[in-house]
Amino acid sequence: MSQDTATPQKIENPTFGQKAVGINFNPSADSMVDRTKQHYANIIDGLHELRSTTESSEVKRLCSVAITEAQGAQMWAVKAITWKD
Repeated sequence: MSQDTATPQKIENPTFGQKAVGINFNPSADSMVDRTKQHYANIIDGLHELRSTTESSEVKRLCSVAITEAQGAQMWAVKAITWKD
């Protein structure tokens, strides 16, 4: 677990996925948290794009479920990264 002491750049116009994972919230300034959040944001952005372009109501529903599950997984991942014994 590497902790970066440099202040991370604030993203001024975050994507949907970046907003969904709270990309600008990282009080520990841990670079692994930043990277993990960005990976999940990329996944969410892809699902959001699919949800926005499909005509299928079932695909829209599945994308929404997947986005919600990805947000939960991202939060658990950050918890694991920042866990202190």
